[in-house]
Amino acid sequence: MKRVLCVCLGNICRSPLAEGILKAKAQELQVSVGIASAGTAGYHIGSRADKRSEKVGKRYNVDISNHKAQKFKAEHFDEFDIILVMDQMNYNDVSSLARNSEDLKKIKLYLIEEDVEDPYYGEEDGFEKMYHILESKAEHWIRTALQ
Repeated sequence: MKRVLCVCLGNICRSPLAEGILKAKAQELQVSVGIASAGTAGYHIGSRADKRSEKVGKRYNVDISNHKAQKFKAEHFDEFDIILVMDQMNYNDVSSLARNSEDLKKIKLYLIEEDVEDPYYGEEDGFEKMYHILESKAEHWIRTALQ
């Protein structure tokens, strides 16, 4: 089974919601893909997802209430086939931990054309916008994982 890791800064806003959305999409498509998430910083290790991410997820039947934040580590390159980062800063941070060219090939920007903006310091509408951005590419990433 292919495995995908979603990565953002603190693993409480973007990446847990991306994880939940990808899991829901994989279930909808009736495919088996392992999906998890992590953060490049250890600010929130063991914490639940941000309540605003939980709330917007729940609105669209994506349950992330059991999420526990973890920090990205080099060993994740061994466990995952695709590492989806939310922005260029995450890309740089994850790339700095790559041990070789094979690790580097696994890292992909969730959106090619722009960053998935971090809504943490904003209002709830930023979380709503983030949900729709993440959902718009979910099927693409599930199908990519299956290739």
